[in-house]
Amino acid sequence: MPDSKPNGTIVVGVDGSANGRRALAWALEEARLRHLSCLLVHTVEFGMAAASPYMGTAYEELRTAGQGVLDDELAFARQSGIPVDGRLELGSAAHALIEASRDAELLVVGSRGHGGFVGLLLGSVSTACVHHARCPVLIVPPSADAGENG
Repeated sequence: MPDSKPNGTIVVGVDGSANGRRALAWALEEARLRHLSCLLVHTVEFGMAAASPYMGTAYEELRTAGQGVLDDELAFARQSGIPVDGRLELGSAAHALIEASRDAELLVVGSRGHGGFVGLLLGSVSTACVHHARCPVLIVPPSADAGENG
């Protein structure tokens, strides 16, 4: 009888976008085929607001919004029956995904859906992951009908 416990983890970057959901769906199917679990990683970046002495409640509002995005993606992922967990990180998405890749079998991220010359380039998060992740990386392109903005 096959072992019912997952043998490893696929890390997937989620951001609440259509491209992010497409990457998540791909990761869930791959996890099913390979008997793995998924770790969903969502980040909240504060940018220059973090340096402001007048940030007020923005920190908590951004964190709450980020947790809402992660919760929505976790709810979607749990419908698959695949074991999933989530992690909300503060700071750089690329850094969080690269760190999470240390213990992963695979890292899955979506690409930006831009047309023309920009479409030849990966997004900065995808590019950083390809160059620095500690496991194989798969970049899920936007769907053909997504148009230029994915």
